[in-house]
Amino acid sequence: MKNGRLVSFMLTVGLLANLIVAPMASASNAGTQNAFHAELKAVANKTYKYFQDHTDPNTGMTYDEVRITEDGVKEAKHTSPTNIGMYMMSTVSAQQLGIISKKEAVKRIQITLNTLNKLEKWNGLFYNWYNTDDGSIKKDWGQFISQVDNGWLSAGLIVVGQAYEELYGQTSKLVENMNYTPLYDPEVGQFRGGYDVAQGKLTDHHYGMFYTEPRVASYIAIGKGDVPKEHWWKMYRTLPQEWDWQAQIPQGQNAQYDEVTVFEGSYEYKGVKFVPSWGGSMFEGLMPGIVLKEKELGTQALGLNNKRHVELQIAYAKEKGYSAWGFSPAATPTGYSEFAATPLGTSGYKDGATVTAHATFLALDYAPEAVRKNIKALKDFNMHGKYGFYDSVNVDTGELAKAYLALDQGMIMVSIANYVKDGVIRNYFHSDPIGQKPEELLEREVFGIVPKVNL
Repeated sequence: MKNGRLVSFMLTVGLLANLIVAPMASASNAGTQNAFHAELKAVANKTYKYFQDHTDPNTGMTYDEVRITEDGVKEAKHTSPTNIGMYMMSTVSAQQLGIISKKEAVKRIQITLNTLNKLEKWNGLFYNWYNTDDGSIKKDWGQFISQVDNGWLSAGLIVVGQAYEELYGQTSKLVENMNYTPLYDPEVGQFRGGYDVAQGKLTDHHYGMFYTEPRVASYIAIGKGDVPKEHWWKMYRTLPQEWDWQAQIPQGQNAQYDEVTVFEGSYEYKGVKFVPSWGGSMFEGLMPGIVLKEKELGTQALGLNNKRHVELQIAYAKEKGYSAWGFSPAATPTGYSEFAATPLGTSGYKDGATVTAHATFLALDYAPEAVRKNIKALKDFNMHGKYGFYDSVNVDTGELAKAYLALDQGMIMVSIANYVKDGVIRNYFHSDPIGQKPEELLEREVFGIVPKVNL
């Protein structure tokens, strides 16, 4: 009996200890989470100041780039449809994070919408470069209509229309008029890269790879009804096995979706299967997820693959002996270049020992603890400046690209808002009929990277 009482006593003490420790652990976790949220909001505050200081007050168009040089600050006073879309989503994000009021957000976006209504267009689609002071086409850079860039402008307009009901009439009209059909090749079932207005011809190349950033425009075009949903299945998950010039010969099986045969192929790195992007960069893979509910709906396809790409980018940096990770196209000290975790691409951009901050923030939804540690690593390189993070650093030499890019600042802003505010930007996008209609395409697919279960 004594032993029985002792056991009973020990069990009681154990239960009491758990009751005490569990809330303490929970409180500790909550405290850590709150501290991280505060840290992210501080980054967002500086990041949005870029848009406040470098958006033309008369046109509502954000400068493409601001670079800190020995000769002073150089402002690139031109902008793209992507930049405009990212500015609008960043403004919604800033309001959600308490950086600006709703009144200011609506006022800012209204100025941009007024300009968008006046800009010269082609089939409702926007040219690739406009001057920020007056909205004229930057013709010395050509007269190109880009599928991917228009996709991001459409995404920004859709988000704004759901965030601010008073703007919905204007945003929905602009999106409806953006006709993607002329860029679509029905024989191949894929989009051309774009259209050169001056030459009067479509690009020779198609956007054939599925796991790249143009899939946002594909999703929107399907949601609008500009192209058939079969287009979603006509893009390559991996290139065909017989195309032996690619980085790996993919392994996988064919699957049927809406009577279309899809090769659900995959690559492998460090024993982990994944669907590659073209170059192996973070923004190709994860930028679409700032508006598309890939994590929530694509649990056996895009969401799972996004998680793999984050984990493998981190593993690649570790293998190379780098003290930070996050590989994606970014500014360099003298220009701009493509960087990647090379093995994760079909073609595979080089890494150049260069990491960029936006790649870190895109990973927030998939590896928040790793992101928090990486933010510290980036700060150790003195990468944090007036407008948040400088665009890139060479982790071997410590050389900084002291530039801020509207595109990359926008990815940081929206990623933070989504993480801190439970997917707020994605929720706005999917509240619109254009965002809702193709959701089943995200849900149904099973990539060839899903482990097989033996019953």
